[in-house]
Amino acid sequence: MANLATDFIGIKSPNPFWLASAPPTDKEYNVRRAYEAGWGGVVWKTLGAEGPPVVNVNGPRYGAVWGADRRLLGLNNIELITDRPLEVNLREIKSVKRDYPDRALIVSLMVPCDEESWKAILKHVEDTGADGVELNFGCPHGMAERGMGSAVGQVPEYIEMVTRWVKQHSRMPCIVKLTPNITDIRKPAEAAKRGGADAVSLINTINSITGVNLDSFSPEPMIDGKGTHGGYCGPAVKPIALNMVAEIARSAETRGIPISGIGGVTTWRDAAEFMALGAGNVQVCTAAMTYGFKVVQEMISGLSQWMDEKGITSVQEVVGRAVPNVTDWQYLNLNYVTKARIDQDLCIKCGRCYAACEDTSHQAIAINPGRVFEVKDDECVACNLCVNVCPVENCITMEQLLPGTADPRTGRVVEARPQDWTMHPNNPMARAAE
Repeated sequence: MANLATDFIGIKSPNPFWLASAPPTDKEYNVRRAYEAGWGGVVWKTLGAEGPPVVNVNGPRYGAVWGADRRLLGLNNIELITDRPLEVNLREIKSVKRDYPDRALIVSLMVPCDEESWKAILKHVEDTGADGVELNFGCPHGMAERGMGSAVGQVPEYIEMVTRWVKQHSRMPCIVKLTPNITDIRKPAEAAKRGGADAVSLINTINSITGVNLDSFSPEPMIDGKGTHGGYCGPAVKPIALNMVAEIARSAETRGIPISGIGGVTTWRDAAEFMALGAGNVQVCTAAMTYGFKVVQEMISGLSQWMDEKGITSVQEVVGRAVPNVTDWQYLNLNYVTKARIDQDLCIKCGRCYAACEDTSHQAIAINPGRVFEVKDDECVACNLCVNVCPVENCITMEQLLPGTADPRTGRVVEARPQDWTMHPNNPMARAAE
């Protein structure tokens, strides 16, 4: 059977599934139940400095975006870091780590941007026996407006400075959590690496307003008639997260830095995709908040079965497998030509492919008597829109034209890969050879 155990920057866990720093990891009761359900690790909800704890709102804290079937696609969270006293959190962290020594326990931290504040809290965390710390440089609301969170994460110089403090004053592994609310995710990752970070985690939540109440004309969630921007998470952010993870994994400046992938992980397949793009493990929040802690059992069994079917024996064999195949547009093989094909046995004659292609694409689908839909090869540019709008899986597929075949649309003969393809930047074998 596949071995799901991971060793992420020296932190061992029985599987690659960690709960992210968020409401589900706010207290000992939750974390113990999470471990019992099967989670390989937990990142404790963000702790702040000593003194009066933060005060959260006592009204709605989440806004939501749903799909047509009421399936939750995203949450907009306006909750701040833990509002429980620091000493209580530290006591509970120590107790949990003592009883679950085989599970990863990371402590998320966010304190004012001065060296003494970081030095003080790091000493407290080390005394708990926790496995490492995660620096929360991503919170997009509330804490950012106090000069913390993404206010630090959006300034590479601050990231490098604080990371260096943490490495100087602590022996614990240090993960830097990056904000997606920035133009180029590689810049903060480079800063974290310069500061000595052992790993980065991403993405944190995306600054957002998920909706407006059209009776009160207030953003949701609404607190006494007012609303505010918050942090967006859930399945809807996964494509953004995957891209940012891939950018760090393939950049010359950051290639090789361990990555903990976060952002919309709901199934084992999501986790495998993050790992294929370079993540050594994944962190989960919204899925646990939607389906409960036991959702991890489906993730574990699904990933294990897939790995067995592929003949993959360890998680490490998955990490980074897709990175050589991520490239820039100018390196794509323009000699590769495909055409859409409709399986008439599977077609339910709904006409969605025809409507989409006729109105918004290339008028490459004909409607014949009896509502038989047929692709016009001389017009098809293989844009794939018909595949994406078709409600029947595998009814429409894209088939490659073989070398030597004339493209009916352009008349150009499809060539084999160019002679210099072996050294083309888009060729994964060339990358592997390097």
